[in-house]
This record gives sequence, structure tokens and C-alpha cells, in this order.
Amino acid sequence: MTVSISTRRRVGRTSLELPAFGFGAAHLGELYGKVDEAQSRATLEAAWDAGVRFYDTAPWYGRGLSEHRLGGFLRQLPRDQFIVNTKVGRILRRPDDPANFSTAPWAGGLPFEVVFDYSYDGIMHAYEQVLQRLALNTVDSLVIHDLDSMFHDAEASAVFMKQLTGTGMKALEELKRSGDIKAVGVGNNVPGNLDEMLQEIDVDFAIVAVPYTLLDQSVLDTSMKRCLDKGIGVIIGAPFASGILVTGSGKGAMYAYDKAPPEVQAKVRGIEEVCAAHAVSMPAAALQFVLAHPAVVSVIPGAAKPSEVQANVAALANRIPAAFWADLKARGLMHPEAPVPA
Repeated sequence: MTVSISTRRRVGRTSLELPAFGFGAAHLGELYGKVDEAQSRATLEAAWDAGVRFYDTAPWYGRGLSEHRLGGFLRQLPRDQFIVNTKVGRILRRPDDPANFSTAPWAGGLPFEVVFDYSYDGIMHAYEQVLQRLALNTVDSLVIHDLDSMFHDAEASAVFMKQLTGTGMKALEELKRSGDIKAVGVGNNVPGNLDEMLQEIDVDFAIVAVPYTLLDQSVLDTSMKRCLDKGIGVIIGAPFASGILVTGSGKGAMYAYDKAPPEVQAKVRGIEEVCAAHAVSMPAAALQFVLAHPAVVSVIPGAAKPSEVQANVAALANRIPAAFWADLKARGLMHPEAPVPA
């Protein structure tokens, strides 16, 4: 199976249709290293020239830098020719001590403090801010971002969930009802937390990052099944598991936004052996695998340079033999029931 970059899939029961392949702009927020303005611009130009028309960003990515860079590029293009998704839940503000402020964990980014707020006023404030950073007066969808245990302890999570269910969802429903946005989504990195959120609130789609990749299908029978059963579209946000499925195993390999642990390295080495046996590119397999799930509407790999965009687009056209997927399952390297490309 090969997938066209322009193939469109409908998001749940909404009017929004997404290309199967988009651009994840986290790296433009300087995730693992600094990216100068010329390189950022060249990367976005390469994506546009390759036919990419769906872009995902967030206030958190580089503390506003990703949105600034993406908006600075897109604002010069016809608004009806691209789709933008960004996120709410964080408001950015000037830090109390600007001279000593750190932008960590971003390698660079902008010097703004984050304030979490999932209430009606917080979401509306965040919405106004993202429009200004993007230099656009519309976005196509908004995602409730990072209400999970990666960022909040149990007490804070309970407070923020109460904000969201109490008034925050009303803001998103109001924006959707008025036509300001076409769809509402949820995105986090913790499988159990995603299931909890999908029980509490109604959304049109979910951004599923590290928990569903060529490396790990542990949420196949939980989050992914719930999305499929409820008609919730899925966008795969980290098809390379935040790095290791494109760089390969070895020193410096990243998994789940941190150094890959030994057990992950070992599993990737097993996948690499199967790739070598079938002459298959691991990044191509990673991209095509996630698109085979019937709930998935789009995949949004990141890139920090033009060559990475071009490689990702080219990977969609790679032909992968059925024996490759069968071999992964036979060796216990993939969930036996995981949908694979035909």
C-alpha cells in the first residue's frame, strides 16, 4: 500500500477533511537543537513545495516560536489552500524574572512562561493568543493539550479536569458552533490518561503520539479501539516515536522525548533486522504502518530541515512487501492483531 500526500480523510462526523500526511511543527520550536530562521523557512518551503497542506503546531512548541514561524510563512499564502491545527490549555506570559528565565526543556525557543488554564476564559484567552502568533484570523481545529500525568500531578490534573468539564468545553463547543473552528481534539502522551479523557468529554479527534507506533501498539485494544468505536478520528503525532524509528538504534537515539532505554534499543534492533532482511526502510515502514489503522486520518511527522521533509514524503511511496509485516508479527515485534498496509 502506498498513500498519496493529498489523500483526504474525514475527521469523525465533522466537515473537516485532512490530508493523510501533514507537517508537525514541534521541531521549529527548537525541540532538540536550535534552528536558525533561514533553515526554518527553507523547511516550510520544502513542505509546501512537496504538496503538504496540513500543519500542526502548539503554544508549547518553543514557547510560541513554532507558531510564530509557521504563521510567518503561511500568512503569505491563500488561506483556503491549507489547514492549521493548534492547541489550547496553555497561556504564555512574560516571566517574573526575565534576566534569569530558562526556556528549558527547549534548546532555544522564546522567553515566555507557561500558565496552564483549561477554563472557559483560559481557552478563549489561549485562542486569541494563538491567532496573533500565527498572524491568521482563523484556525481549522483546536486541541486540548497535555492534560496528563507527564505535565501534572494527580491533584493538579483533577483541578484542570474540573476546569475543562465545568466551563472549558463550553468555550470549544461555542467556537465550533459559531464556525470559528471545524473540530475539537484532545492530545496527550499517556495512554491511560487519554482513555480517561475520552470517557469524560466528547471530541472529534485525538492526537496519539508515542503510544501507537511501529515500535509500540500497546493502546491498540484500548485508546485506538475506543476511538474507532466512537467515531473519533486519530492523528498520529509521533510516528518515529520521537526519533529512534528514523535515526535507528544506537548512542543518542531518542524515544518518548528522552534517551532510549535498553529495552527499547533492543526492540528497535530487532525491527532493523527485519527491515534489512526485506530491504525495507524503517522510517517508511513507520509512516505507512500507522496509516493502516482504520481510525487514523493523518500522520504528522516533524522535520527541522528540508531534507527531512523530502525524505518523509518520499517514504510514503516506498513499496513494502506483505512478508515484512508478517515477519514482524512472527518474531513477536508487533501486536498480532495490529492492522498493517495491504
